[in-house]
Amino acid sequence: MRILHTMLRVGDLERSLLFYTDILGMTLLRRQDYPEGKFTLAFLGYGAESNNTVLELTFNWGVHQYDLGNAFGHIAIAVEDVYQACAAIKARGGKVVREAGPMQGGTRILAFIEDPDGYKIELLGQ
Repeated sequence: MRILHTMLRVGDLERSLLFYTDILGMTLLRRQDYPEGKFTLAFLGYGAESNNTVLELTFNWGVHQYDLGNAFGHIAIAVEDVYQACAAIKARGGKVVREAGPMQGGTRILAFIEDPDGYKIELLGQ
């Protein structure tokens, strides 16, 4: 068994695709419209779905905003250098909501960024 994907509902698919591809460097692996169901699915990641866990973005046509609730935490992405990754993300227009530095009560370096819909993404040093 393995985890296949994590799904996020997004309010503007094109805006989210630009964020995950241009700012985070993911590749759009596949995209499919479902006219009868009035939704579009887009799968992104850092490698093929056959070998990697990927991110599924779901855009329900006509729904442009979601309440994120308080149960979801964040997505985590490993990076070589958290400080460098934050600088690059800022340079490409991304929003850093917790600057790079040691985790509270520990020494591991991390940072948090936010996607266009407000989902938090943790960057963790390898």
